[in-house]
Amino acid sequence: MRASDITEKKLIELVSRSFGKGDGIVIGAREDDCAVIDTGEGCIVLTTDMLHRTTDFPEMMTAHQIGWMSVAVSLSDIASMGARPIAILVSIGLPDDTELDFVEELGEGMNACASKYDVSIVGGDIDSHDELTLCGSAIGTAAKERIVRRGGAGEGELLCVTGSLGGAAAGLKIALGEASASDSVREILLKSLFEPEPRVLEGLALAGYATSMIDISDSLAISLHELADASGVGFQVVKEQIPISDGVKSTFKDPLELSIYGGGDFELLFTIKRGDVTSVKDKVPFSVIGEVTSSGIHLMGSDQEIEFRGYRHF
Repeated sequence: MRASDITEKKLIELVSRSFGKGDGIVIGAREDDCAVIDTGEGCIVLTTDMLHRTTDFPEMMTAHQIGWMSVAVSLSDIASMGARPIAILVSIGLPDDTELDFVEELGEGMNACASKYDVSIVGGDIDSHDELTLCGSAIGTAAKERIVRRGGAGEGELLCVTGSLGGAAAGLKIALGEASASDSVREILLKSLFEPEPRVLEGLALAGYATSMIDISDSLAISLHELADASGVGFQVVKEQIPISDGVKSTFKDPLELSIYGGGDFELLFTIKRGDVTSVKDKVPFSVIGEVTSSGIHLMGSDQEIEFRGYRHF
């Protein structure tokens, strides 16, 4: 068998099956969006993501947008744990013929994203590579009792999501020439795809309230399955309550498909207790899209199952 014969999750299990879990490791390899280390005076939260020119950066992306994305993707993981990001490291693989202006703009894009969230880029590495490759690593901090994991949702709780969905997936269709839109809508949807905004402040505000949480960059559908698996629960989703981006609703024939199965939206999917709704609404704008059940992942009022489908690396 080859790597392409199995899923990313199975590959992670294969490569990490011999990894140990030493003293102070609260969350280790393959257990959540980030690793967590207890220092005795708080926790360090760590994550890393690799991006490639051919699979992650459509041709029309600028160097600035590529730099932005390489930082945003890791910040989104930190946000999903309810942690505060403090530093970024980025390793860059560059083809030998890369223009120096491109490299400079790449760094400016990285710094623009990091600076927006009061984070410093503190180092990394650069070497020669066959294609442009960026590996961003984010470091965050959190009190141990405020870390939010994927596991923790309880039956009867509410299922919620920040922001609106489908914009990045719609932007990808436009970028690939598979769809068109008015100039104003096109600009908004491409920005959703190329310059995603990780929900760092929202993640911090949700710590202490969210019983489980995950970022939905791979798709709402995949994230629902991952939360369900980690928590040992199911979900009923009310399709009419899914917040779909205005440009998606006005331009595409099946906006619900894009909002459920399209990837690239750096929003947070989380569960909260019913009694906490008012308190959370005072801190974070969000939509209640369903509830936690004992098993299965379905659209409310039907037998339609939400499939495990979205952006997958393998």
